[in-house]
Amino acid sequence: MKVNSLLLYCRAGFESDLSTELQDKLTDLGVFGYPVFTKQSGFVRFICHQQKDVETAIQKLAVNDLVFARQMFACTEPMTLSDTSDRISPIIECLDVDAFYGELRVEHSDTTDGRELSKLCRKLAVPLRQRLRKSQLLSAKEQTNKPCLFVFFVTGTEVIIGYSNPKKHSPLPLGILRLRFPSAAPSRSTLKLDEAIQVFIPKSEMQTRFVPGMHAVDLGACPGGWTYQLVQRGLFVQAIDNGAMDEKLMETGQVTYFAEDGFKYEPRKKNVHWLVCDMIEQPQRVAKLMANWLTKGWCKEAIFNLKLPMKQRYESVLQAKQIVDEMMLKNGCQYQWQAKHLYHDREEVTVHLKTL
Repeated sequence: MKVNSLLLYCRAGFESDLSTELQDKLTDLGVFGYPVFTKQSGFVRFICHQQKDVETAIQKLAVNDLVFARQMFACTEPMTLSDTSDRISPIIECLDVDAFYGELRVEHSDTTDGRELSKLCRKLAVPLRQRLRKSQLLSAKEQTNKPCLFVFFVTGTEVIIGYSNPKKHSPLPLGILRLRFPSAAPSRSTLKLDEAIQVFIPKSEMQTRFVPGMHAVDLGACPGGWTYQLVQRGLFVQAIDNGAMDEKLMETGQVTYFAEDGFKYEPRKKNVHWLVCDMIEQPQRVAKLMANWLTKGWCKEAIFNLKLPMKQRYESVLQAKQIVDEMMLKNGCQYQWQAKHLYHDREEVTVHLKTL
């Protein structure tokens, strides 16, 4: 397989933002090239000037290092499947005879057009997997520590083939964590915090980072979508907003409501572990507020959303991070920053901050 580029998935409409971010990150690694994409396609292909740079990229850059990417792998030029009665043989012939993969993904973009290919992808996955195993190119049982073979359908007759570094790619189909909306939650925004917690907090640390009885603050809480997630995990929540909270949440006895401005509120006691915030405000102002809470020791961890402008979204995230960097440095605080354009986000990015 002759790879010369990287393929990355993103939310439709964010191809330009991903391209800017990717070029920035790859330049730091000494990898040079140029992005190619179609608006609203849900994916970007980055063509490297040198073939060896493709391997450098997938070894040193992880999909989790990128805010706007859902998945990333090394790939070939798009290939046309002229015979629709046999799409599998050309794919097999494209692979190196000595290649060996631990798993197979037959995927498409997360767009209206892309989802129309889902039936075709499912139909081809089983016979393609069988042919690969018969050709001794794919392990008999899934091995997640081996390179993953990707077959990405752009259209029914155009396919991009590639492989990923299993330590750097997303283990999720299409790079998406799909969640069921809990009927008791007061708003669909609850899925944003649920996804953020599962993405940012390792499973092995979940029970120590979310301990029943812990205290949390939710700024801009109403009607309680984010508070709901904290209550479900056994936390006691100070809900800050001028609007009304969901009555069922208040009946749990775990929520104390304060009709105050989230930008002016200060915790009554210094026993808050988690701060969460989904207020509609300028991202730089929210970043400053979050950093202020951490530098003053009012909380230990924070998850919050940055509402992004229509243009220069990546630059806006960088500006917010710079504000946090400067405030943390000034106060002698070491911290961890994670930022991701989550599946349940729209025109926003979710950030996790933790003091070290």
